[in-house]
Amino acid sequence: MGNEFATKVMALKVEHSDLDATIIALSSSNPLDQLQIKRLKKRKLAIKDLITRMESKMIPDIDA
Repeated sequence: MGNEFATKVMALKVEHSDLDATIIALSSSNPLDQLQIKRLKKRKLAIKDLITRMESKMIPDIDA
């Protein structure tokens, strides 16, 4: 399961990076599609949050 989990995190990081490139490309085009850019940014943020949650689950708990 750990390997599948790490693979999923890596896939999400690639998707996050791809969204970033798409947002940059759309931001520099004319006419600007503000609604599409807003949706992409929202999706990018959701992916980043998911990556953060998944990475925190990969860190083992330490007994105090």
